[in-house]
Amino acid sequence: MHKLDLPVDRKEAQARERRRLQEEERKKRIFNPRTRTIGVDVTSIEAQAAERQRQKALDRQRHEAFAADMKRNDEQAFLLDERQANDRRRVQREIVEFRERHQRVQDCREFDIFDPDSKKKDRPARETDDDPRLTVSGLQKFQGEDLNSPARVRLQKEQSRSWYRQQMEEKERTRRQTAEADRLYSLKMREMDQRAMELEMAEQDARRALQIAEKNFQKAQADEKSYRQGQEKRQELDDNFTEMSNAVHGDLLSENPSVANSAFGPHRVIPDRWKGMSPSQVAEVRRTQHEQILENQRQKDAEERERKEWERQRLADARCAQLMERGEQRMRKRLGSDQALTNQHLAQEQTLRKEHFKKEVYTNQPSETFFSQFNTSTR
Repeated sequence: MHKLDLPVDRKEAQARERRRLQEEERKKRIFNPRTRTIGVDVTSIEAQAAERQRQKALDRQRHEAFAADMKRNDEQAFLLDERQANDRRRVQREIVEFRERHQRVQDCREFDIFDPDSKKKDRPARETDDDPRLTVSGLQKFQGEDLNSPARVRLQKEQSRSWYRQQMEEKERTRRQTAEADRLYSLKMREMDQRAMELEMAEQDARRALQIAEKNFQKAQADEKSYRQGQEKRQELDDNFTEMSNAVHGDLLSENPSVANSAFGPHRVIPDRWKGMSPSQVAEVRRTQHEQILENQRQKDAEERERKEWERQRLADARCAQLMERGEQRMRKRLGSDQALTNQHLAQEQTLRKEHFKKEVYTNQPSETFFSQFNTSTR
């Protein structure tokens, strides 16, 4: 037998009661014309307003976070830019200091060629009358000239004054010695005479030794100077000869074509050293150009044949399209006539069907009881 006294499920009963109350509330909202047509859902509007405010707050927080990140990024970018600018200024300053210290213009190898003061530093065309560079063809020295006359006169005057001064000094020294000798002679003639003679002999020996030493020192200096000048002259001649030999036998004047070979491959050259193409290279270029001309002509002939073939194909397609269009027109005319006949037949059938429904099918009219069964629930 079936058990009929089962306990009632409270959860299921509460769920049914809750659904019934919700249905009653829904009926009040739906079946009330005033609330349905002009009323508002305050709860929904408040929920929407709260959601809008919460979204605005989230947008504001997101905007503030983005602004803080942007400000921090701007500060970091500014610091990086300033650091890079300082580094660039430091590098430029170091470059300028290095150039001023190690890359001066006067230290370059070709400075003597572009020296603006080269004429000032150069020796004059004529220095003295016995200058070995003066030749007959130079027209720098003529018979009867005496360019060193003022210097010679000045030296002679200075030498005369020096001699006169030395004579005056010698006379004064002699006078003092004579007076001293007379005074000493009067005091102790023999002793002083002997000592005067010894002193005079010693002085003469010392003077002679000093003169000999000075003469030897001056001779050694003159010999050293002449030897150094000879070495410098020989070195200059060797340098000039080496420079002329390098210029004559160098790659610039000999036009060596191998200097234009590039390290990146045999098909490349160095532009500032290239002396032009060889005859074999010129012949190869001419041959390549002739082959290119023949190839271009073949391509033009092939393109012309292809163009003619496309033109023939286009004309054939146009004729086919014209024939197909004429066939479609005939087909459309035939279909239009068939469609007109079909529509006429369908119109007659529709008229008969309406007459059948109106006279035989739709004879029972609905009453109020039929409409009252609707709108009794929200579902």
